[in-house]
Amino acid sequence: MGKLVVDAVTKAFGKQSVLKNVSLTVDEGEFVSVLGPSGSGKSTLFHVIGGLIEPDDGHIYLDGLQVTGQKGVISYMPQSHALFPWRTVWHNVLLGAEIHGTPDETAARAMIAKAGLSEYEQAYPHELSGGMKQRVAFIRSLLSPQSLICLDEPFSALDELTRLDMQLWLLSIWQTDRRSILFVTHNIEEAILLSDRVVVLSDKPAAVKAEFTIPFERPRRREMLLTDTCLALKKQIYKELGDADDQTTH
Repeated sequence: MGKLVVDAVTKAFGKQSVLKNVSLTVDEGEFVSVLGPSGSGKSTLFHVIGGLIEPDDGHIYLDGLQVTGQKGVISYMPQSHALFPWRTVWHNVLLGAEIHGTPDETAARAMIAKAGLSEYEQAYPHELSGGMKQRVAFIRSLLSPQSLICLDEPFSALDELTRLDMQLWLLSIWQTDRRSILFVTHNIEEAILLSDRVVVLSDKPAAVKAEFTIPFERPRRREMLLTDTCLALKKQIYKELGDADDQTTH
């Protein structure tokens, strides 16, 4: 379960057109990244998928059911970790599962241990580093019962080394869970390292401009980022993004 279909979604705010006939899919157990110029409407697309914003036209389908405008059908992790400061690590990771029913405490404890956070179970967010907070937020997403997780630039505020560590950690956790993931990023290397496919959006109003299948086998290794294949792919994606930016200057 976890197949997402975004079918010809269009959205405008007043006279400002943000999304124009956007169609994309995420298959069951697939990791798909969305790249686009700054302000191209990637977060708006996530809000439409999550039911926070109604599209002007088009539909959202999850596992064959139309869920347009329905809240709570996906697990959503924003750029900020959004942890409750008055809840411990333990109670933060269980929050999504609590809302939807009885949390699986055994699975929660196992994920916390794999994240290297066992000794921080009773710690509060202000006692954690940025990377640790993001791990807690991601565990909370995995423990929520929805079949699709949307991650909106979750590592953008981290330094480069912490970011790479978090990318590899996310992959190690995801490999055992294989939840469907739609991931927004501005970072081409991040998209290549993490994804099965990469979707490139044009500048506002956003439309799907190009799509790339990532040829590397899993599990992924950071050394793949230094290969000629990866460099060539990065150049292709960069060109598509550059062309998208150029559309706004001509």
